Amino acid sequence: MKKIFYLITLLLLSNGVFAQLQMYKRGLASFEKGQYDLAIKDLAKVNNIAESEKANLNYKIAEAYRLSNRWVEAIPYYEKAFEAKLLIPEAHFHYAFALKAAEKYDMALRELQQFIDSKSTIKAYNEKAYREVNTLKIIGELKKKQTEVTFKNLSQINTAGAEFSPMIHGDELVFTASRKGKTYSNGLPYVGLYKARLARSMAELGKPEKFSAALFDEERNEGTPTFSPDGKTMIYARGNTGKRKDLSPDMDLYISRYVDGTGWTEPRYVSASDSASWDGSPAFSRDGKTIYFASNRPGGLGGIDLYRVNMDASGRFGNPVNLGKEVNTAGDEMFPYVSEDGRLYFASDGHPGLGKLDLFIAVRSAGKITVENMGAPYNSNMDDFGLVMSKKGDIFFSSNRAGGTGDDDIYYYEAPQPDVATNDPSKSPLIPISKPDSLSKPTEIKTVRYYLAGTVYTKNANNENIPLDSVRIKILTTGQEEPMTEIVTRKDGRFGPIGVQEDGDYVILGSKKNYLAKREDFSMNGRAIPQSLLTKAITDTTFYTTLNLEEIALEKTFRVENIYYDLDKWDIRTDAAIELDKLVQVLNDNPTIKIELGSHTDSRATEVYNQRLSQRRAESAVNYIVSKGIDKARISARGYGESELLIKNARTEDEHQTNRRTEFKIIEIE
Repeated sequence: MKKIFYLITLLLLSNGVFAQLQMYKRGLASFEKGQYDLAIKDLAKVNNIAESEKANLNYKIAEAYRLSNRWVEAIPYYEKAFEAKLLIPEAHFHYAFALKAAEKYDMALRELQQFIDSKSTIKAYNEKAYREVNTLKIIGELKKKQTEVTFKNLSQINTAGAEFSPMIHGDELVFTASRKGKTYSNGLPYVGLYKARLARSMAELGKPEKFSAALFDEERNEGTPTFSPDGKTMIYARGNTGKRKDLSPDMDLYISRYVDGTGWTEPRYVSASDSASWDGSPAFSRDGKTIYFASNRPGGLGGIDLYRVNMDASGRFGNPVNLGKEVNTAGDEMFPYVSEDGRLYFASDGHPGLGKLDLFIAVRSAGKITVENMGAPYNSNMDDFGLVMSKKGDIFFSSNRAGGTGDDDIYYYEAPQPDVATNDPSKSPLIPISKPDSLSKPTEIKTVRYYLAGTVYTKNANNENIPLDSVRIKILTTGQEEPMTEIVTRKDGRFGPIGVQEDGDYVILGSKKNYLAKREDFSMNGRAIPQSLLTKAITDTTFYTTLNLEEIALEKTFRVENIYYDLDKWDIRTDAAIELDKLVQVLNDNPTIKIELGSHTDSRATEVYNQRLSQRRAESAVNYIVSKGIDKARISARGYGESELLIKNARTEDEHQTNRRTEFKIIEIE
């Protein structure tokens, strides 16, 4: 009987352990998919696990809370992970910011110092750690900056979900909210645009409803709108999987116009957007001629930077310009807003602040731009962003501070009647700035839009250039293999125009079946037009180039230039490696070809010696190419020795050099 009881107990324990293991695996899988709520739900229930896994278990729970923007909840799990001997230095980095969110500044400072002492190899983390150490040392001074104003939670529209980025449009408050029925990869609802009618007081605010049925897509994120001064043009962010604080690369800017009697038009992609980057939170200038927006496109100063771009009366956009180091930092700057008096407000985690994202104002004084933290109660220990003001002086912004109804909430200050003498709510002492001058004065900045266009040719039987259609053209930024643009040549062989940056370096890659793919470099260096020569607000300039593709012919030989070897050696020299790397690129660009690489000598040694030496050199070159990731089945080595001299009875050194060569020929097409 005792044996039976023991076996039953053992079986129950085994089933329990198995169930815990399955829950652990399921939680880890949810974490990897970005489904952080599901991950926390499973992982938090795991209480019977091997000692060796306890550190990872608690670390994953902490990270799931952090990555879903619940920093304070992450703290106890980081601490349990450290108790279990977690050996991940970056955990101390994130733990420090969680402590800052909990206003445990001394502990946060110690953790950051410990992270710095660990000498992490992650450059971005190190830079942010040093910046944050300096911020924590002065946070006492930042907390002293207070404004006598009370903000209230706009409970009439806030829910357990997210409501953020309010914007005034006529007599309506337009905002972004996570209320759609469909969800994306992390299980959270898509965000969309909603509106509520404003009244004489916030107590009479209308019931929220969809902003526009024509612009509402259940399976797409839409948010952070801005409106032109006349209210008839809207620019907003739209994407498939992005969220307002994500860096998903599929968030772009779109423009829609209001037509009387019809409503908002079908949104059109804003040409100033970078489809390979995250672009969001646009803001019109007070005159409607400039758009400010946030982007993580290459060439910025940090993660997300603020940019401006001109828009002319016909809706054409110029080239975006980074706002520079006076405003942008190595951190993130986003959610810009330009007030009626032309002052720029924005959110940042790079400038010294009380929380993660803090609200700042850029002030121009004596020609110099300075950035000031707006202090409490605008800022808290959490995210504060998306500030706007009404003409009446009402102030709205977004925050996930303690005491809210859920995720991000909208907060407001309802202003009394504006100063009758000035009718200017921005003169209110509720805006904590010093020596204010307009940042965005109505000075016209002339810009140039640069384009690249070209024609692809091939040779006919008479060796004449003829246009080649249906060639796939990829435009790559130099050093990158992910194309920024991909198009196909037209019947006349032409492609473009394609927008390029005034300081960009590019590679044009052309490919077509049965033709050898080819690359050509194109640089904008030295091509920019000086500002002094510009006469219009926006000038369009197109540069033209050509590309020649060669039809693939089996057994045709191509010379590989400048492959030199030391006397009686077959080792690949540094200068030879550079040339062989070009052949590696040819093979990568033409994945269907197989080649033979042949090495040739001159005739000054014995025939047997030359044959052996050339074979070794060919094999050495092939081995080098294979080491660069080329399948060895695609390339063979053959030494020709002196059997195929280009110049028989060579007499001069130049003639012997002509005979010493490395060639390849295509021997098969898959």
